[in-house]
Amino acid sequence: MFSKSRPLLLLHFIVLIWGFSPILGKLINLQGIIAYQLVWFRMVITVATVAIYLLIVKQSIRLPFNDVLKLCGVGAIIAFHWFCFYNAINVSNVSVTLVAFATGTLFTSIIEPVFYKRRFIRYEIAFGMVIIGAIAMIFKVETQYTLGIIFGMLAAFTSSLFTVFNGLLVRRIPSSVIAMYELSGGVIALTIYLLLAGEFRAQFFELSAEGLGWLAVLSVLGTAFPFIASVNLMKKISPYTVTLTVNLETVYGIIIAVLLWKQDEAMTPGFYLGTLIILATIFGNGLLKGYLKKQMEKAR
Repeated sequence: MFSKSRPLLLLHFIVLIWGFSPILGKLINLQGIIAYQLVWFRMVITVATVAIYLLIVKQSIRLPFNDVLKLCGVGAIIAFHWFCFYNAINVSNVSVTLVAFATGTLFTSIIEPVFYKRRFIRYEIAFGMVIIGAIAMIFKVETQYTLGIIFGMLAAFTSSLFTVFNGLLVRRIPSSVIAMYELSGGVIALTIYLLLAGEFRAQFFELSAEGLGWLAVLSVLGTAFPFIASVNLMKKISPYTVTLTVNLETVYGIIIAVLLWKQDEAMTPGFYLGTLIILATIFGNGLLKGYLKKQMEKAR
């Protein structure tokens, strides 16, 4: 019984860690580090951490060239995902970003059937429409945070994409090797963009000791371990279940943010109503899915 629940317990622990990620992101932003700086340094430090881990466990990273290209492509998506996520925090706040990010369940319900070649589930789409309605409500009452909501939803969409892709790739490639190539690909893609945009100036590398410290915590504890562990869990848990559980990050993150920055995170009643509708829909969907699964098992 415990062995069956172990993957879900590990997933919830990982999500708890991720709940601190937007908090760390805001602390880093407060040090004057902007979104693309945060993402670039985060990925570089994480790649170094994963490389050390691979050396310790003596894991070979040799792969066919086509697989390397696929992984690097997914890495570019991850880099864009992190940029959108932390930029959303920068232009709005933690609460708005996390609520917009909760739309990932809707995106996964559409993307997963396409790549896993299964039929669309009507109630998932119906729940998704409810989430869209709740987001529209938040848009209406929190117009000053429109840009944050847009970036948060882009982060949710790209998160759904790479979660589904990794669910396919992990069937034949070790999760640590996936992490190494994807994060390296993300560094390369972001570096090329920053070079073309002329952002690699001396100021880019001028970080305060405190800012670098928070980046190290985010990269090693908040990225390297949960990234490898979450990808590995895709062998035992579906992308939809992962995305559904990840929405607890919204609950954890908002609670922590409100406790730390009460005034900055205070929102209108309409925002909290929309948030409640989104979370109730997400967890209602999970309960319905579990109930239907049990009914199917009984019918066998």
